[in-house]
Amino acid sequence: MELLAALLLLQVTAANAFSREIENIHLRQAIQKRNVQWIDYYQLDSLRPLRRTKRTWIITTIDIQEEDKGPFPKYAGQLFNNKSFNTSIKYLISGPGVDESPEIGLFSIEDDANGHVFVHRTIDREKTSTFQIRFDIVHRKTGQPLDHPLLFKIDVKDINDNAPEFPKEEYSVTIRETHSKDEPVFQVTALDKDEDGSANSQVSYSLSMQKPLSDGFKFNIDPATGLILLSGCLDYETASSFKLLIKASDHGTPQLSSTVTVNVAVEDANNHRPVFTSDNYQLQISAGQEHPAVLRLHVEDKDSPNTPAWRAKYRVMKGNEKEQFTIETDPDTNEGILSITKPIDYEDASEMRLVISVENEEAFFLCKNGTVMIPSLESTNTTVYIKVLESQRVLRFHPPILIVQREDSVKPGRVFRRYPATYPDDVPNKIKYELAHDPDSWLSVDENSGILTVAKEFDQESPHVNNSLYTIIVHGIDHGIPPQTATGTILLYLSDINDHMPMLVDPSLDVCDKNEGTPLIIKAKSAPISSHSGPFTFELAEDSEDVKHNWKLGRNFGESVELLMLRSLPQGTYLVPIIIQDSQGFSTRQNQQVRLCFCPDGHTCKDSPLPQTAVRLGGSAIAIIVMVFLLLLGSKSKAIILPGESEQTFINYNEESGTYWSQVKLDLTDHAALPPVSVKSGKASIAEVTACLLIQMPFFYTTQFDNPKDEDSLYSSYEAFRTRHLDHITQTVDKILGQKLYYQNALEDYGAIYEPYRYAEEGDLEQSHSVCSGSIGSEDVPADFLNTLGPKFSALEGICQKQFPSFN
Repeated sequence: MELLAALLLLQVTAANAFSREIENIHLRQAIQKRNVQWIDYYQLDSLRPLRRTKRTWIITTIDIQEEDKGPFPKYAGQLFNNKSFNTSIKYLISGPGVDESPEIGLFSIEDDANGHVFVHRTIDREKTSTFQIRFDIVHRKTGQPLDHPLLFKIDVKDINDNAPEFPKEEYSVTIRETHSKDEPVFQVTALDKDEDGSANSQVSYSLSMQKPLSDGFKFNIDPATGLILLSGCLDYETASSFKLLIKASDHGTPQLSSTVTVNVAVEDANNHRPVFTSDNYQLQISAGQEHPAVLRLHVEDKDSPNTPAWRAKYRVMKGNEKEQFTIETDPDTNEGILSITKPIDYEDASEMRLVISVENEEAFFLCKNGTVMIPSLESTNTTVYIKVLESQRVLRFHPPILIVQREDSVKPGRVFRRYPATYPDDVPNKIKYELAHDPDSWLSVDENSGILTVAKEFDQESPHVNNSLYTIIVHGIDHGIPPQTATGTILLYLSDINDHMPMLVDPSLDVCDKNEGTPLIIKAKSAPISSHSGPFTFELAEDSEDVKHNWKLGRNFGESVELLMLRSLPQGTYLVPIIIQDSQGFSTRQNQQVRLCFCPDGHTCKDSPLPQTAVRLGGSAIAIIVMVFLLLLGSKSKAIILPGESEQTFINYNEESGTYWSQVKLDLTDHAALPPVSVKSGKASIAEVTACLLIQMPFFYTTQFDNPKDEDSLYSSYEAFRTRHLDHITQTVDKILGQKLYYQNALEDYGAIYEPYRYAEEGDLEQSHSVCSGSIGSEDVPADFLNTLGPKFSALEGICQKQFPSFN
């Protein structure tokens, strides 16, 4: 019975509460309809003269603290209005936190007759810090407003529930070793989400940890700004990096904090002077001679290698008044290379004393009382004592014995070596050269320059070859009275003696795009069985016009030499032939491969999509291709159908029975008059032959390069062809182009030229006309045009004939 009574009471209470809530909703809606009227009333009231009015609303402070754990609902404050005297009233609450976002349902009036305000759950001030609440008073029965609404701002009281936060967990910064302690290293900033201007959001910074701690040196941090400063001078050799742990703390209760890591990398600067390993040097030289790289001076520097703080600069301070000496820095070893560039006269000085100084590229600094200072320049010096020996003026070959290994690429007509005879004082004098001993006449010599040229191919089976060695003797004869004769001996080995030869350190060199005049460093090293055969002399083997026009050698550093580009070159791979000779007379020719390429990051080559073995065409050849291409655009010849990707063809290049281009019978015509261009003639003109040759040449060269032994012979054949016929081909194509332009401008019926062409249907393999078939002009190739190409160019004929049968 008691349970039933309780249930009935609960049901009645719930029903009353529900009905009361419904009633309140209706009242709020009615009041909202009068909002405009009240607002208008307020505006009119504000325009009236100020007068003292009796205050009708009274409200106690409503305190809400964030993160309050309850229990809820929790009493927050009470309303009172004078209109409640002798009147049945009801208080209503509305707005954000009640029936509007944010935080709907956070506030309510549980006792609407007495205006008790309650809060129903925990609130986060950092999410919503204030609420603008509206209070109304209405007649309980009629629902009519009894007074103006009250807009009341409720502030949520802040507690210290947020620690300062750094934007990142870790920072990295690099500073120079010369960084001043008055200049900030870095600044850290932490933000606190608690109430601005309060102790809860006020942040202070401190250094919690520093690794390493070197000789009492510490970083400092400004507690208010977070600026990190040095307490003294850095020392790269003691510590090249530091790890700092910075702590940010607020001033709230309880105090909250967070940390961030700052990594400081120290970049080495010049706080160590270069020091000569010897206080003085003794040197003997012969009078009247130039002496390249006569002495190498070594220094020690404790700064980081290959940095401006380590790289040395040398200077002859005293003893070089006549500018007979130069000194340069070896870029690899940092040594000073002393050279005698002007012969010294024994009568002027039999003994000399040089004072040589050294300093770094970067200014030297020191630390004094914890402060970085740049002192006045104080270089380190050493002394070189030179004894000049009197020498007779004797004509000599250098070296007196030149040792050369046969190179597979050496063919008749190619320069073998430059082998001049000189006097010790290097005074110019007319010298005549002759071959004193060359029993098989393998070489010829220019009597004025001493340049040796291959006369015929070297024969391993010659009776004059002993143990794979063929000896050649060259004489240089001056015009004195009596004449002097210098003897130079060339030992030509036909067997492999690579173990004795100097060689390039890196035969392949990748270089980011460079401008003309930019030096590239080419390095040589001693033979495997001869570890001390330097210094080396370098010579550019100028076998082709391209090499002469594009490259030259610069300064010789003894172990390396500068290779200079004479003009800006397009990206691609270049072979630069270089002759290297060591101090023992061993001479070898090697190809330095230079790949000019695009570097996205400035120092690393991006792989080129083009095959590296493709042959590079010169400017004239490209011009010819362009002109021929323009002619083909205006011609009536059918398009070339190339095999699809799935079709592959095997071409035999080395059949001795193959038809050679030299068998092609082409007639010479008079170039004085050019008749109108014929599009029906069956003869192959010089433009068509050139186009076919140049179109096939990259493929042919790429294929032939698979056999390194044929590379130079093929290149020599191509050079011979280009040199002899390039001008003639250019002139001919130029005339043909003029004829073609005239012909097209003169014709009225263009439809006769540009007739529609039906290509082969799918599945047909039609024999198409090509640049090798349809005639473009009446000019034929010279009589010796094809005879100069050599038998290996028969492969090109085979390719053209298979693709273009009308070429015959």
